[in-house]
Amino acid sequence: MKRFINGLKNGFMTAILVCIMLFFVQGFSNGSNLKFAIISDAHFLANGSNTTFKMIAETPNLIDDAISQVNETPNVDFTIFTGDLIDKPFEKELHAVLPHIAKLHTPWYFIFGNHDVCVGGYLTKKVYFNILREINPDFKYEKSYYSFVPKAGYKAIVLDSIIDTEVTSQGYIGKEQLEWLDNELSKSQKDVVLIFMHMPLVEPFPSPGHKLRNDGEVMAVLKKYKNPIGVFTGHYHTAKIEQQDNIIFVSTPSLASYPNAFRMINITTRRNKVIFDIKFNPTRLTNVQKLSKIMVFHSSLYAGEEKDQSAVLTVKR
Repeated sequence: MKRFINGLKNGFMTAILVCIMLFFVQGFSNGSNLKFAIISDAHFLANGSNTTFKMIAETPNLIDDAISQVNETPNVDFTIFTGDLIDKPFEKELHAVLPHIAKLHTPWYFIFGNHDVCVGGYLTKKVYFNILREINPDFKYEKSYYSFVPKAGYKAIVLDSIIDTEVTSQGYIGKEQLEWLDNELSKSQKDVVLIFMHMPLVEPFPSPGHKLRNDGEVMAVLKKYKNPIGVFTGHYHTAKIEQQDNIIFVSTPSLASYPNAFRMINITTRRNKVIFDIKFNPTRLTNVQKLSKIMVFHSSLYAGEEKDQSAVLTVKR
C-alpha cells in the first residue's frame, strides 16, 4: 500500500513537472516568425545625374544591390517599397524600374511617395496601380490603401499619405481612410499589426515642409489599440527607431542618398511577447556610399545613431 501511495505521489509530481516545463516551453519558444525587407526612397531614374543630396545616376545599381541582398537572405516573406520608388513621376520611369524589381524572389508590395505621383499629369495613382497589377501577380489592389495577411497572426496595413491635388512634400490621410484604418485595427486586435506609409507619424527630425498634416488624428486611432503595432515609414531619408508603449516607429533611410541603406525586419511572436529585430542593411557599393556621404549635408543626421540603425525591441502581449 505504501509503495502504491509513493507511486501516486511520484506520478503526480512528474505530471506537475511536465506541466511546468510545457508552460515555459510555450512561453519561450517561437510561436510564429515573419521576416520582410523594406526598401524606401529608391528615387530610381534610368538616366539621371547625381545631385548634392541623391545619387540619382547610381539608382539602377543601388536597387539591384538591395534586391540581390534580399534574395540572398533566407526565408524572407515579402518585400515592400515605402514610397518614392521613382524620382520623376513619368510612366517611362516606372516601366524602367520594374524589370529590376522583377528580379526579387519574394512577393512585393508598394506604397505611394510624393515623387511617385504626377499632379495634373498622366501618371495618376490609378494608372500607377494598373501598371503594377499587370506586372506583379501578388498585387491585386484597386485602392491606394489596402491590407493583406502575410502570415497567420499578422496583419499588414498599407496607408496612402500622399496628397495628389497639389504639389507638396507634406502628407494627409483623409476621413474615409482613417475610418477604414480604425475598422482594420478593430478586426485585428489579436494580431501583430504592421502599418506601412510614406510619411512618418513620429518625425525623425523636425521638418514642417515634409510632415503629415494630421499626424495627431492618425496617432489617436492607433493609440486606441493595445496589441503590438509596428509603423514603418520613409520620406525623411533617415534611420530612426522609437518605441512608445505597444507601438514601434521605424523610419527607413533612403537607398538613393546617404546612408544608402534598406531594412530587414524579423518579428518573432511568443506566448507573452513579440520581439522586433530591426536590421540596417547598407549598400555593398561602398564607393557609391562614400561619395554619397561627401555630397550630403549632415550625414550623421541621416545615418542616425547606432540605436536608430539596428535594434531589438519587445512588446508585451
